[in-house]
Amino acid sequence: MHTPRLSTLLLQPVKRLPEFVSPLLIGAAVLFLGLAPTRTAFAQAQQDTRQAKQAMFPSPSEALLRELEAIYKDIHANPELGMQEFRTAKIAADWLRKQGFEVTEKVGGTGVVGILRNGEGSTVLLRADMDGLAMKEDTGLPYASKKEGKDPSGAPSPVAHSCGHDMHVTWLMGVTRMLAEHRNNWRGTVMAVFQPAEETGVGARAMIDDGMVKRFPKPDVVMGQHVMPLRAGQIGTRVGLLLSMSDSLEVKLFGRGGHGSSPEKTVDPVVMAAASVMRLQTIVSREVGISEGAVVTVGALQAGNIGNIIPNEATLRLNIRTFDEKVRETVLGSIRRIINAEATASNAPRPPAFQEGTRFPPTYNDKVATPKVVDALKARFGADQVGEIVPASASEDFSWFARAWNVPAVYWAVGGTDPKLYDELAREGRTNEIPSNHSPQFAPVITPTLSRGIEAMLAAAGPWLGPQSR
Repeated sequence: MHTPRLSTLLLQPVKRLPEFVSPLLIGAAVLFLGLAPTRTAFAQAQQDTRQAKQAMFPSPSEALLRELEAIYKDIHANPELGMQEFRTAKIAADWLRKQGFEVTEKVGGTGVVGILRNGEGSTVLLRADMDGLAMKEDTGLPYASKKEGKDPSGAPSPVAHSCGHDMHVTWLMGVTRMLAEHRNNWRGTVMAVFQPAEETGVGARAMIDDGMVKRFPKPDVVMGQHVMPLRAGQIGTRVGLLLSMSDSLEVKLFGRGGHGSSPEKTVDPVVMAAASVMRLQTIVSREVGISEGAVVTVGALQAGNIGNIIPNEATLRLNIRTFDEKVRETVLGSIRRIINAEATASNAPRPPAFQEGTRFPPTYNDKVATPKVVDALKARFGADQVGEIVPASASEDFSWFARAWNVPAVYWAVGGTDPKLYDELAREGRTNEIPSNHSPQFAPVITPTLSRGIEAMLAAAGPWLGPQSR
């Protein structure tokens, strides 16, 4: 996914919410603009350090981190597309069993749910997504993916973990080991959810449709986190609206094909499609104000396969991001009006065919649960490591779990960019060069990203699992 840059906001406190900026493509994922950690006085930092030392869970041991690093590299080198995560799901399920979890496999297809009961107390759902992307990796890493799979249409495609879901899986595996090994430090029930198909937006709903609400305990809170190209170790979240809604749309335009030497005898769907794409770019700015936070992206235009043949059809695939339901309705209506009008102007033999795809809900962080998480993260890492972020035009299906049970949800970002590289590029004003999620060069540094994500999820769950929550 395309990730807006955060370097300028990393160096100063948040004073106001910035304007909505560049779009993020689909994917759970996931995702954020404008991390701005708040600077603290020396005394506050000292207090935070003392609190961290009194944390419920110690830092992961070097032995555990080495074990998890090997697992991470293996998953990274062997990515699987949504609803095809058979190998990854087995790794997660086998791991959970070794930690003493009650394990249920094949939930919603390839989903895995692990339950660890440890006395009376709250129930916390911790989620990690497992799927990779239909794209080729270009990181040059010794454990880079060389795998190929089949995309949803059945066409062969390279596969890569270019959004960080391999890190998410490894984080949650580390968390479950720590929970199992330190049962004396907490009480309650933990539900570890390894979810398929976040990138296509169908995984969470598939698990819910498979009876998840009835089959497993109702959580008191749902939590998730995403690795981002922030400075490694930095954490960002916010109360309220965090991520946008997302709609996918496929449009087929119909023409009348013929020889490339005689275009006047045809109705050219390529020209029709190209004109539509250009006109669609005016929706945001001419019909919807840019401050209203809409994004319209045409990610694919497919037509024909040879230069001297005008095809009969052209296909557009669109992604739309909005933060407000009324704005969403306006944008979707404008898209239909513009494409239909271009077809009429081209004298198309039949109207365009519109097919709606996956819809992602907006992601909201609960106004009561989120401050608890933020306080716990600051106590663990220090206030200068945890900052507020602003709503982003990216989307996630994570919140379907909270919606299904009608319980609070909290979601946050964890930085994964090498600190030395990040600081160097920040000084030079070149943080736009850092590969972001969905880039073929995206690859988080393992240290300290791996340990930070494990500790962050454990710390975030602490207010519900600690002695004070009994």
